[in-house]
Amino acid sequence: MQKIIPHLWFDKEAKDAAAFYISVFPDSKITSSTVLKNTPSGDCDVLAFELSGMKFEAISAGPYFKINPSVSFMVNFDPSQNPDAEKHLNETWEKLIDGGKALMPIDTYPFSRRYGWVQDKFGVTWQLILTNPEGESRPFIMPSLMFANELFGKAEEATNYYMEVFKDSKRGTLARYSEGMAPGAEGKIMFTDYMLENQWFTAIDAPGKHEFGFSEAISLIVKCDTQKEIDYYWNKLSHVPESEQCGWCKDQYGLSWQIVPKIMDQMMTGGDEEKIIHVTEAFMKMKKFDISALEEAYNK
Repeated sequence: MQKIIPHLWFDKEAKDAAAFYISVFPDSKITSSTVLKNTPSGDCDVLAFELSGMKFEAISAGPYFKINPSVSFMVNFDPSQNPDAEKHLNETWEKLIDGGKALMPIDTYPFSRRYGWVQDKFGVTWQLILTNPEGESRPFIMPSLMFANELFGKAEEATNYYMEVFKDSKRGTLARYSEGMAPGAEGKIMFTDYMLENQWFTAIDAPGKHEFGFSEAISLIVKCDTQKEIDYYWNKLSHVPESEQCGWCKDQYGLSWQIVPKIMDQMMTGGDEEKIIHVTEAFMKMKKFDISALEEAYNK
């Protein structure tokens, strides 16, 4: 069961973006679609979908946040698992760059024979990499965090913190910048991958000046079984009181999280329109979610 789910915030494009990604990645599908009515952003499309087995969620809720490369998605094409890995990487690149742009052109780099970083037409960024077939296998898609600007040098501290917060965690690869690779970067994290709740993520420290940082545009949903679990993650991950709203919070590194009861999925997709309206009205007044209050609203 995927515990941590990436969430994408769009202005009006959530449905179109989800349909596009499903056309790009194999074994992908929409798993739910609903509309939240009468929110501060008006009526909002809310979708859940899977890309090659990895769960995502998305919302169309107005032009308040813009997706940027601070959170991207690494896509591993492993020749040990797929003899046509390089061919599929090239095909995926051509689909994603249509209407988008290359942040790092597809080419040969010291760390991979075939790699490219692309921002698609909806703003989401993808790192396509031909992995070393002799290395330890990794999932096909992994969220990737970029620690830049005032957060440069914080990747190791942050990933250590996340591994303390979440169960079933461990570090995988850790590669540091060596002397002379980039100004002020020596010893900082050039690349690391790490596991949280049996899910793999990656992180880097990004030297230089970047015109973006973490925002609500891409957040990470944590699905919780109980109120005790919600309280635990909220206490661990909420460090910016003014950002607390509707189950959303920000940690000390500015990364946005949504601490959400699993039962919300059933409430928002399994109930009739009146029940959805009641639940929406209830959670719009909340900061941290209260399961009993949500259940009371659902059962009105």
